[in-house]
Amino acid sequence: MSCDIGLYGLAVMGQNFALNMASHGFKVCVGNRSPAKVDLTVQRAKDEGDLPIVGTKSPEEFVAQLSKPRKIIILVMAGKPVDQTIAALSQYLEEGDVIIDGGNEWYQNTLRRAKELEAKNIHFVGMGISGGEEGARNGPSLMPGGPKEAYDMIEPIITKCAAQVNDGACTGYVGPVGAGNYVKMVHNGIEYGDMQLIGEVYDIMKHVLKLSNEEMANIFSEWNSTELQSYLIEITSTILGKKDEFV
Repeated sequence: MSCDIGLYGLAVMGQNFALNMASHGFKVCVGNRSPAKVDLTVQRAKDEGDLPIVGTKSPEEFVAQLSKPRKIIILVMAGKPVDQTIAALSQYLEEGDVIIDGGNEWYQNTLRRAKELEAKNIHFVGMGISGGEEGARNGPSLMPGGPKEAYDMIEPIITKCAAQVNDGACTGYVGPVGAGNYVKMVHNGIEYGDMQLIGEVYDIMKHVLKLSNEEMANIFSEWNSTELQSYLIEITSTILGKKDEFV
């Protein structure tokens, strides 16, 4: 019972966020439905500098490795897999423990799960995570929503592991249960709106203005030095500027 936090669900995001937390000095217990991904994560931790990650092969063993009150992040596919994971883990948890769902979950499901776990006096936090694979490993934006008491328990960890900018960490207390998932939903809507806009601009440039890929790349690069500067504009310029070696 010596690990600071547990992470259950070791697909790309889970593996990388576990390594992120371990890189910041937290001892992380990891678990997964298929043991092979546990072994892979433990090996990655060793290869990346003997990071403090402990692998486990069952939910019971996973929970037993955690210091109390236990703090568990789950990163599994939204929907039924989340309910199954909570059921598998919660049978070994105690009053005052915290489960944090880091997946892209519908906020109404988060409200339902929080109510179900409240009967056992287990805290539930829905936490939006943005930044993809690279962000998970090196510093994502984190949007936690849940009981303030539970947030205070995980705050030292997520503040250190979130992306860092000039005015601090890209995280903070978003609000009560469901708020974190709701904010992430809005975040995704804005991002997809930007992607739609970029797609339509590309279509006009290519089919109406008849611009070459190189010309479009230069325009997007120029835009990226203005108030339009963003990751999406930047990578659009990079993609358009890359020549396909097989053409």
